[in-house]
Amino acid sequence: MFSRQLYIQRRSIIKEKMGQGLILFLGNEESPMNYPDNPYPFRQHSSFLYYFGIDRPSLAALIDLDSGQEIVFGDEMTIDDIVWMGNRTSIREEAEMVGISEVLPMVKLYTFLREANAAGRSIHFLPPYRPENKIKILRLLNIRPDQFTAKSSVDLVRTVIAQREIKDNEEIAELDKAVNWSVDMHIAAMKYARPGMQESEVAAKVLQVVHEREGQASFPVIATVSGQILHNHHHGNVLKKGQLFLLDAGAETPMHYAGDLTSTFPISPRFRRKQREIYELVLAAHYQTAAMLRPGITFKEVHFEACRIIFEGLKDLGLTKGNTEEAIAQGAHAMFFPTGLGHMMGLDVHDMEDLGELNVGYAPGETKSTQFGLKSLRLAKELKTGHVLTIEPGIYFIPELYKIWRAERKFEDFINYKNVKSYLGFGGVRIEQDYLITKKGSRILGRKKPMDVEEIEMLRSY
Repeated sequence: MFSRQLYIQRRSIIKEKMGQGLILFLGNEESPMNYPDNPYPFRQHSSFLYYFGIDRPSLAALIDLDSGQEIVFGDEMTIDDIVWMGNRTSIREEAEMVGISEVLPMVKLYTFLREANAAGRSIHFLPPYRPENKIKILRLLNIRPDQFTAKSSVDLVRTVIAQREIKDNEEIAELDKAVNWSVDMHIAAMKYARPGMQESEVAAKVLQVVHEREGQASFPVIATVSGQILHNHHHGNVLKKGQLFLLDAGAETPMHYAGDLTSTFPISPRFRRKQREIYELVLAAHYQTAAMLRPGITFKEVHFEACRIIFEGLKDLGLTKGNTEEAIAQGAHAMFFPTGLGHMMGLDVHDMEDLGELNVGYAPGETKSTQFGLKSLRLAKELKTGHVLTIEPGIYFIPELYKIWRAERKFEDFINYKNVKSYLGFGGVRIEQDYLITKKGSRILGRKKPMDVEEIEMLRSY
C-alpha cells in the first residue's frame, strides 16, 4: 500500500468532482482455472486498488457523496480459510491503513443498496469487465440485462479517468521500478537466446526475472521468431541463425504497476544487412517521435510522424513510392505499420481500457477512424503533464496481408509489391519504451534498455 493520506486524498477528490448519490466500487473475485479451489493468481480491480488499496478478493466499497460516509464490505476469514491459506491481516485493519473506519459484512451491502434504490438515489458504478461482477451488479441494483449499459455512470467513468491518468509521485516511483524490472527481463533474453533453443525457453528465462522478485508479468509474454504476428503468444518455434527474435514483455510489481517494453534482436551475434536497415529505420522512428512528446501535443500528431518516417525510410529501400502524405491519408503505410504508436500505461498495462478505449485515449466527442491501421490507434488525445505512455513503432512483413492487397491491386501507386515480396520471410521489428510527460517535455521511465545496434550486438556476442 501507499500512505494512508494518499488514499484519503484520492477519495476526497472523487467526492468533490461527483455530484450526489452513492459510488459503488466492486473488487474482483478469485477466478478459477478449472474448479473453484484452483484459481488463477488473484488480480484486484485496478480502480478499487487506486481508491482503497486493499489487495484481497471478495470486497466492495461504497462512498456516500451526500454524507461523506465511506464503507468497505467484506467477510473476514473463517477457520477453514485460515487452515488452507494461512492467516492474514483482517479487513478492518487493512481498511484502517487506507483511512476507512467502517467495515461491514458483505450481506449489509444489499441492505444499503436496496434502501438507496427505494429512495430514488443515484448509484454510480464503473462498467465491469468480469462477468461475475456484471451479474453481481444486476442483482444488487435490480437492473435488467438490456438496461445495463445505460445504467453505468458516464460521469463516474470520466471522473475516474481524469484522476487516474495523471500519475502522482508515488505512482511514478512504482512505475520506474516496474520499467527497471522490465529492462532486466529484456537484457536476460538478449544474453540468453541461442540457436537451437525453443521460444519457450527464452520466455521462461524472462519470467524468472520478475517471479523471483515476487512480481508478475504485466501481460502474457510475446517471445517469438514470428514478429510479424502482432500478439503472438505461441512459444513452440525453434530459434535459428539468421532469424530475428521479438520480445514484448513487461513486469508488474507487487503494487500492480506495469512496465511494457519491446526489443528485437538477431538470433545470430549480429544483424544481417536487411535486418539492420529495417531495425535502424524503426529506431529512428522511435527516437524522433519520443523527442516530440510534451504537454499540449496530441498523440495522433506523434503517431502520424512515425508513419511518415517509416514510409519515407521504406522509399529509400525501394519498398514504397509516391507522395507520402497521400499514402498515409489513404492508409497505404499500414501494409508495414498496421498498429497505433502507443497507449496509456499505469496500474494496467493498457491503462483504464476497461473503462472504454475511446474514453481513455480520445477527447470527448472525438471518434476513432475505421481505416485499417488507424483504427488500431488506442491513444490520440492531447498529452498532459503526468501522463504515462508507450512509444512502440514497428515494421512488419505480413504474408497474408501482402497476398490480399496485391491480389486486389491495392495502393499500387504507393507500394512496390515486387520488391516487398523478398521480405515476406523477414518477420517484424518493434521497439518500445515507456515515457512520462513532464512540464517541459518527457522522460524515459526507469533506465533506458539496450536499443542501439551496437548495444544489442554486444549483448549478443557468443
